[in-house]
Parts: sequence; structure tokens; C-alpha cells
Amino acid sequence: MRTMKLGTSTLDVPVIAVGCMRINELDRAGAERFVQQSMEMGANFFDHADIYGGGECERIFADAAGMSSSVRERMILQSKCGIRVDLGMFDFSREHILASVDGILERLRTDYLDVLLLHRPDALVEPDEVAAAFDQLEREGKVRHFGVSNQTPMQIELLKKSVRQPLVANQLQLSVTNATMITRGFNVNMENDSAVDRDGGVLDYCRLHDITVQPWSPFQFGFFEGVFLDNPKFPELNAVIDQLAGQYGVSNTTIAIAWLLRHPAHMQPVTGTTKVERLRDCARAADVNLTRQEWYAVLRAAGNTLP
Repeated sequence: MRTMKLGTSTLDVPVIAVGCMRINELDRAGAERFVQQSMEMGANFFDHADIYGGGECERIFADAAGMSSSVRERMILQSKCGIRVDLGMFDFSREHILASVDGILERLRTDYLDVLLLHRPDALVEPDEVAAAFDQLEREGKVRHFGVSNQTPMQIELLKKSVRQPLVANQLQLSVTNATMITRGFNVNMENDSAVDRDGGVLDYCRLHDITVQPWSPFQFGFFEGVFLDNPKFPELNAVIDQLAGQYGVSNTTIAIAWLLRHPAHMQPVTGTTKVERLRDCARAADVNLTRQEWYAVLRAAGNTLP
């Protein structure tokens, strides 16, 4: 699969990340097949979080991969921490970050993470504590690269007040039906809802600072309300996507991911499927380059109007 640099790092990663949030829905044989065939198609970047399946997704993944030193060196592992589901809060304290990483490493049966992301912004964050945790994790060789998830430019700037490591990624909800971070740029000084700044210009900020945007839920509309593909709520969008799918000889899944990859921000979409063939359709998007006219046609068909 085509690769890219992750942020300002020297880390070469596939343009598609394999999200492992639902791997606990597979049986042992299905999980083994999923991991093995992901690797075979070059999709060797696996995205985890300590809360997925209550932590069991990481353990299931390691078992399915038959984790060993030789297996580990052929894959890129990213995980996230900072959500305390048990206590109903977010936690970027030094103690919690360090304890979370130790738990992640134990479950994944590895000595290090390639990338650690802070999952959801903690309103009580102390940048000095985050910096201390990152420094210790880097010094001990437990984490090689750092990033964030669901953070605005000013939240990132606040972290950078103390954090010295480059923040290489920002994982954000983005799809053609959840594209306000793109469409707001069309509506400067316009008196409509699309002009509302909901993210502080995060897309342009990430481009300016070479932070890789990792779109999560690339097929969802709303907040986990459902997928837009083959959904009767989106007839015009599906008609345009299906037409392009036929034109390029691929699936509608491929076109939806290709739409994200066409953006010059050089994004790395995070898939959520546990179906090998659907993941293969996502991977095929790396070889589809939509024209400018096609990209805008998909955008408009999703109900995003141009001024």
C-alpha cells in the first residue's frame, strides 16, 4: 500500500490505518484472519485505545497476531489514553498516562508503542504533567511518537507550552457528511450555520504545522447515527458515489475513503471494519485519485452547499 510520513516524523505509515475498536466482535479464528490479511495487504498500522472493549481489544489483537519480536517489527502500533470510563471523566495526569501506557503495553505484549495519542481533551490538563509523562515514556523507550485526538488548535498550543516532542497526529471525526472543518472555509463572513467556527480552524492548523489528520468514523453521519453509504437518507450522495464507483471499477466504500485521501492535507483515515473484504475496499482507495470536479461533486451531493 502507498505510504506517507506521519506528521513531522520519519515514520513511514500506510495511508490507511486499521481501527481495532470492534475486534472483540470476532471469534479467535476471525481475529487471526483479520490481522493476517490486513498485514498481507500492507495495512500494518493498527489503531487502538485503552478503552476499546474495556482493554480487551488490545489483548485479543495481540493473541490474534501471535505477537512476537518478529511480528512486532513488521507492524506499527498506535494507542490512545485519557478517558476514564469507570469514573466518568478525562484524565491527562502524569500518573494516569504512565499507568495507561503500562497497561497498553502489557495487553499488546510489546515493549513500545510507535504512537501514543491523548484521547479526549481533559479540561483539567496541566501541560507540565503531560510533558513529564511524555519525557519519561520517551526516555524509557516505551513510546516513540506522540499525538492527540479530538483537539482544537489552542488545546494543542497549550500542550506545546510544555511538551517538547512533536505532536505528529490529531485524530478527528471527519467524513463527507461530517465535514464542517472543511466547509467552514467556504463561508467566511456568511450568515449561515456553515460559517460557525466549531473547531478553531483545526484543519488549516494541522496543515500549517504538519500534523497528520486521522479521520475517524469516515462513513458515519452525526455522532454514530449510522453510515451514509446505501442509506436512503442520502439518495443524491449515494447516486454520485455509486456513479464514481462504477467509473473507477471499485466499491462505494473505496470512493468514500478516496474522497478523504484526495484532500491535500494528506490525511490517514482510520477504518473501523472487521470485515476483510471491506478493509480491502478501503485499501484500494490508495490507488484512486479523484479529480477536483469529482471531489466537489461528492461534497455537494452530501448537502454541503457552496456560497
